[in-house]
Amino acid sequence: MFIRLTKEQQETIIADIQRFFYNNRDEDISEFEAERVLDFIKENIAPHIYNAAISDAKYVVERQYASIEDELAALERPIKIK
Repeated sequence: MFIRLTKEQQETIIADIQRFFYNNRDEDISEFEAERVLDFIKENIAPHIYNAAISDAKYVVERQYASIEDELAALERPIKIK
């Protein structure tokens, strides 16, 4: 999966990864190592999160569409047949 990040976003994420390793594992990792972790996440984890987000968005859209259908049906007027 190709995920585009701005340079600023990538730098922030890499710093976050380095901070995570330092705070949680007492490890100082290099920028290069943090980039490899980010690459792993983008290739192996991000697609699952992306698909879950798409599923959530689909659910919201379907609910909104059903609501609109109900509202439109309520606006219909009966037709008198003579």
